[in-house]
Amino acid sequence: MSARPGLWVTLEGGDGSGKTTQAELLGSWLTDAGHTVLRTREPGGSDVGRLIRDIVLHHRGDIAPRAEALLYAADRAHHVENVVRPALDRGEIVLQDRYLDSSVAYQGAGRVLDGTEIRDLSLWATEGALPDLTVLLDLDPAAARQRLDSADKPFDRLEAEKQDFHTRVRDAYLALAGAEPDRFLVLDAAASPDSLAESIRARIAPLL
Repeated sequence: MSARPGLWVTLEGGDGSGKTTQAELLGSWLTDAGHTVLRTREPGGSDVGRLIRDIVLHHRGDIAPRAEALLYAADRAHHVENVVRPALDRGEIVLQDRYLDSSVAYQGAGRVLDGTEIRDLSLWATEGALPDLTVLLDLDPAAARQRLDSADKPFDRLEAEKQDFHTRVRDAYLALAGAEPDRFLVLDAAASPDSLAESIRARIAPLL
């Protein structure tokens, strides 16, 4: 994405890694500091996205892996064009739960598709848009499953996948972070929420 006055931060990680908690803590910290913050997510950060989210996460029955990847890309194209870019142009800070790295990890590695093709699809859909910072909350899939079990809520289609699926997802995330160390901040999601929040603030502060 071309130069813009705002700041774009995405949070990534496996299901149960604590992205929502960290987004809430970071959003409160930034708002208290006087910044205008837009919190959003993929899929589901727009009216169109909410319809797509219901399909990809709650549809009963199988969805072909390539169809799933295309649905995520369609959501992403609409979301960036209608939500993210306008907020950044207004000088706001966009805090986003999941972006294209999720597709590379979940549809690329998890569904055993070509991760490069998945990434290129999202870059085409969004005209090359990349966030300023991506926070990856890394957590062992077994520990993540324990967290999800304790939450006592129904699993969505991806949460319900077996552990080998989530292991591939985790490995893909770490490979992405290794390939783009300047964009990624990788944190051990087993640490306390307050400790993680401090690390995220320390990385973001110089970008403000």
